[in-house]
Amino acid sequence: MSAAPNRDRRAERREATRREIVDAAWEIARRDGISAVTLREVAAIVGMRSPSLYSHFESKNAIYDAMFGDAWALYLDRVTEHLRTLPDAPREALLSMLRHFFDFATADLARYQLMNQRSIPGFEPSPASYAPSVEVMAQLHRTMRSLGITDEADIDLYTALGGGLVDMQLANDPGGDRWRRHLPRVVDMFADDVNLPGPRLRSSR
Repeated sequence: MSAAPNRDRRAERREATRREIVDAAWEIARRDGISAVTLREVAAIVGMRSPSLYSHFESKNAIYDAMFGDAWALYLDRVTEHLRTLPDAPREALLSMLRHFFDFATADLARYQLMNQRSIPGFEPSPASYAPSVEVMAQLHRTMRSLGITDEADIDLYTALGGGLVDMQLANDPGGDRWRRHLPRVVDMFADDVNLPGPRLRSSR
């Protein structure tokens, strides 16, 4: 019987501290806005001096990078699971995907801003943190192609429609559903434009 490998307790403690720092940054971002994160306040929340943060993250943007990667990795996990449960009807599948994205996006303003808007001047995610978002888009493209939508411009339009409605919801009716209610109508308009077969999602006006 082989012995269990030795645990690297130092690495575990270091990772736990990094996790605590990132969680503190999210706490500030959700309370005061994504651009309000400061090293001083992060350090105060985790109980260390500001210079000590540099032994874990080389800059504030490095903390944002970890947050960006976490957010997209979470969405990747959730959307991967969601895509396994899509309805067979193409329009219903499109609506299910759009609702899933809409609900994830509007559930957390700070997270959505970091993931999808250029809210932090000078911040660019690292390749490692950007990778989950690339996989999300690859899954979207594969799914759209399986529904018969192959034109890149059409896929771009679909994502723009979803993002635009999210922006309107967050800006004008946070916590409500004013723009979410438009999703069936928008999907029908899109599906009509790309000649996707019915049945229609929205009754005639």
